[in-house]
Amino acid sequence: MDKIPMTQEGLTRLEEEMKRLKIEERPAVIRAIAVAREHGDLKENAEYHAAREKQSFIEGRLKELESVISHAEAIDVSKFTGDVVRFGATVMLADEDTDEEATYQIVGSHESDIKAGKLSVTSPLGRALISKELGDSVEVTTPKGAKSYEIVKVDYC
Repeated sequence: MDKIPMTQEGLTRLEEEMKRLKIEERPAVIRAIAVAREHGDLKENAEYHAAREKQSFIEGRLKELESVISHAEAIDVSKFTGDVVRFGATVMLADEDTDEEATYQIVGSHESDIKAGKLSVTSPLGRALISKELGDSVEVTTPKGAKSYEIVKVDYC
């Protein structure tokens, strides 16, 4: 499997989630299963089935996190400078139709969260921004049609 690019902050967040799942969530669900077993008939025991389902989710998420973390390549974005958009850049965009501004950091797909301003490098907008410069216009096809943005600011911090 290829290396998965991500910011150091994103990698740390995934490692903390994995640690929390192993130390807190996994033991709690094991206790919940043990308590539910004591209630008798497992076929009709909703608590038992819910706890087993949660355990399955936790184990699946742990496997996913272990795989991502083992293939992660943390990129220190503080070493980058300039006006060219690269992985890790924080980019301020102005919608050329409405003049609305939005700021996004270009991050790896496993750490993206558009509500938090974290835009995946593999998203249509993320791919369109890579290698563009301050002042460039970027056109992206969205479900609502083509949108044009101007790159107003590029920052690495």
